[in-house]
Amino acid sequence: MRVFVTGGSGWIGSALVPELIGAGHTVVGLARSAEAAARLTTAGADVHHGSLDDLDDLRKAAASADGVVHLAFKHDIAFSGDYPGAVAADHRAIEALGDGLADSDRPLVIASGIIGLGDGRVLTERDGTGDAPAAEETNARLANAHLTRALAARGVRSSVVRLAPTVHGAGDYGFVPALIGIARDKGVSGYVHDGANRWPAVHRLDAARLFRLAVESAPAGATLHGVADEGVPARTIAEVIGRRLGIPVVAVPRAEADEHFGWIAGFFASDIPTSNALTRELLGWEPTQIGFVEDLDRHYFDTPAA
Repeated sequence: MRVFVTGGSGWIGSALVPELIGAGHTVVGLARSAEAAARLTTAGADVHHGSLDDLDDLRKAAASADGVVHLAFKHDIAFSGDYPGAVAADHRAIEALGDGLADSDRPLVIASGIIGLGDGRVLTERDGTGDAPAAEETNARLANAHLTRALAARGVRSSVVRLAPTVHGAGDYGFVPALIGIARDKGVSGYVHDGANRWPAVHRLDAARLFRLAVESAPAGATLHGVADEGVPARTIAEVIGRRLGIPVVAVPRAEADEHFGWIAGFFASDIPTSNALTRELLGWEPTQIGFVEDLDRHYFDTPAA
């Protein structure tokens, strides 16, 4: 297959590109900068210069491919305060990619997330797949996932990979390095309330293999869970961080969580245990990399968190 990949130079994309090439596929990666283009070329991919804002170009790129994996997201504007704008850009990009693949039965796989679905019970792939969620900030990306699944009715073999909030591995720059940085700054490693809330996690190499399996064979309209660890208690995460930094581990009352943790407070307090049983059954995907707690202990303390 000739697979068009957006976000191919990013955290998961940089693992997906060699995963696809190793399985015999040709990869064309979207690059909006010379740096991204160089990383794609080094990985063995062809380069398509463009951006998520050029919708006509996205349509043409999708139409000329045998399948599409859409990983790119405007994290730069999302984390600078315009999360709705980033989600709206993602919505437009999905529409354009879907237009390019319409009536072809070719695959479109997008990355989505678990956050926004949880209420403390174990989530399955069937949760959140009914009517489109309300387009409020916490559910906006879920609405984009609904849009993707709906493309199945237009002759697109569309599927959604909902990723764990922690996609871990050496070089991670996401939630966990942020927690480590907060612990260093505060001099204590905290967890919210009793720390019993659970975070699912997946290794980036396992996630990359799931995206490859999805573009190869996921049925139209499928929802898949990129989750290996069903739910690691927040207190366990804080205890590893505290031990490795040599600082106390403390409970942070809910009322003080925003002040202590800043922007990550709501995420770190979420209780979102998540099953991958249906994904494994559907695609034969089995996570093989080390688990999150072991990886946290192994790779996250060599250099200060960014």
